[in-house]
Amino acid sequence: MLVRVNANPSHKSVPTELTALVGQTSLWHEFKYQRGTEVFGEAEPAEYVYQLRAGAVRTYKLLSDGRRQIGGFHLPGDIFGLENGDVHRFTADAIIDTTVWLARRENMFGGLTEVAATLKLVNRSLEHAENHLLLLGRQTALERTAAFLLEMDRRLQQPALMILPMSRRDIADYLGLTLETVSRALSTLRDRGILSLEGKMQRKIALHDRPKLAGIALGPHALPGRKFE
Repeated sequence: MLVRVNANPSHKSVPTELTALVGQTSLWHEFKYQRGTEVFGEAEPAEYVYQLRAGAVRTYKLLSDGRRQIGGFHLPGDIFGLENGDVHRFTADAIIDTTVWLARRENMFGGLTEVAATLKLVNRSLEHAENHLLLLGRQTALERTAAFLLEMDRRLQQPALMILPMSRRDIADYLGLTLETVSRALSTLRDRGILSLEGKMQRKIALHDRPKLAGIALGPHALPGRKFE
């Protein structure tokens, strides 16, 4: 579907951050991807920038031994596919049925306003990457799992009931852990009364004690006054 952006700011469906990049009169593409469908592949030309409108996307690499390392989860409103080279470094696919807006990358740098908007988005992507590296460097599986839950809670704006689109296998591949280890960590947090798990697939999580969860995420050697972001 091709959609021409309406300059009316009350038009709620317009991706405002992408509008800042390529202008109010740009032609947008809206695409729908079924669960498990590839959005783009590693080493493919990076011709478009994407904004997630609904659903969820994971970006990942397949390692030489066949394992999968998930680099990030993208939720509604997130920008992804923004590369500093000519090709994509990761593969992206839809975790659930997903709708995205996309615009041509070549239209991004029309002036200083567009450059400033682009840098803002790049900085946000770098922040996610840095947090992920920090998370992978944590000493215990419990700390990694707690940090992941806090990240999702923040990005979903602290709902009463957090509904995760990704599976435990996805979480394990994101955290560099095994499926069984993630399951044990979640069970430990549940047994401590920090959270409860609901639903057949237990993807619905209610956080009962965020400060205690943050304390676990920071680990026993956290510096005084340090907060988890």
